[in-house]
Amino acid sequence: MAGRVTIQDIADALGVSRNTVSKAINNTGILADSTREKILQKAIEMGYKQFSYVTLANPTAASAKTGLTLSSGTSGGIAAASASNGPQSFGVPEAQGKTGGMIALFTTKPLGNSHFASTMVDKFQREISCLGYNLTMHRVSQNNLEQMTLPNAFNKEMTDGIICFEMFYPAYSDMVCELGLPVLFVDSPASICNSTLKADRLLMDNRSNIYAFVNEMVSRGKKRIGFIGEYLHCMSFFERYMAYREALSMLGIPCQEEFCIIGNNNASSPYPTTEDYQAYLMEQFRSLKELPDVFICANDFVAIDTLQVFRKLGISVPGDVYLCGFDDSPESRVITPPLTTIHIHSQIMGFSAVHLLISRIREPSLNYRTIYTETSMIYRESTGD
Repeated sequence: MAGRVTIQDIADALGVSRNTVSKAINNTGILADSTREKILQKAIEMGYKQFSYVTLANPTAASAKTGLTLSSGTSGGIAAASASNGPQSFGVPEAQGKTGGMIALFTTKPLGNSHFASTMVDKFQREISCLGYNLTMHRVSQNNLEQMTLPNAFNKEMTDGIICFEMFYPAYSDMVCELGLPVLFVDSPASICNSTLKADRLLMDNRSNIYAFVNEMVSRGKKRIGFIGEYLHCMSFFERYMAYREALSMLGIPCQEEFCIIGNNNASSPYPTTEDYQAYLMEQFRSLKELPDVFICANDFVAIDTLQVFRKLGISVPGDVYLCGFDDSPESRVITPPLTTIHIHSQIMGFSAVHLLISRIREPSLNYRTIYTETSMIYRESTGD
């Protein structure tokens, strides 16, 4: 094909939308694997050059036509590529010397309890397997946290890097960072006043859509807006709370402190039981002289707990108060009423986690980095939509 190949050219050739091609090329959004592979195959055949990353199951024909050199991984996929007419970047640096090894995942909670982690970890595992790495998972127990010990099955000498989920205890997180291994935190402790973690961090964009939501509510005449969620639980909660306050300030709306329900009944732990937290919410709601127009919740779990307490108090959503969550969990779509929420793109978080950790393994002297991935606003019935 003469001239530079564009995303629109690929879309026209396949009879799909430009947006669908963009998702496949940039490895964002949700697409069927077969659709993604078909688009990437066609893009390579047509000589498209501006990939962010390539994962194809059978690249042989495309490679022969375009001069792309594709390195296969242990799962049969394709990990990275470069064109014969010059170097290209595909997100993860090319290996220098040794490739492959062991990545350890540390978590204090079952991954199924996180709205986005299971999908993200699946993406992360598939991508690192293409680079020759294996993933081991380690549950950090309460005893480990109290005694400042590592999980029994963890072998430091066999480990190339560590990725941490739901690791919100500052002292333990600092201890992990002192092991002398590359460490990546997906979210992190909200240690605002302490020194920065000696690790890379990956977070979702916690600010943009909070502002967009507050702005939308104000445009609807809903100016009394509150926040629910322990703001020092983790960095994401902290950023969402600060985004809420900043949005009110930028729009000239006073923040009514009585509408900020930001604690819990178990201050010694970032993980209160559901019963304890709902008891705390019940106490707080009963103390309010009046309800705000809208409550923004730190995540969907907090919003669901709030809904359950509201039902016991005879408070209607959205009749008496609007409610917004964060994460777009499966539960947010099936609960009554379905929750307005902010969607986290798990696939791009998984891909970004690979980029951060593998590049740290290969270039240990890099400055520490914090990367944010896009989020999307979703309106549902809990705000009358």
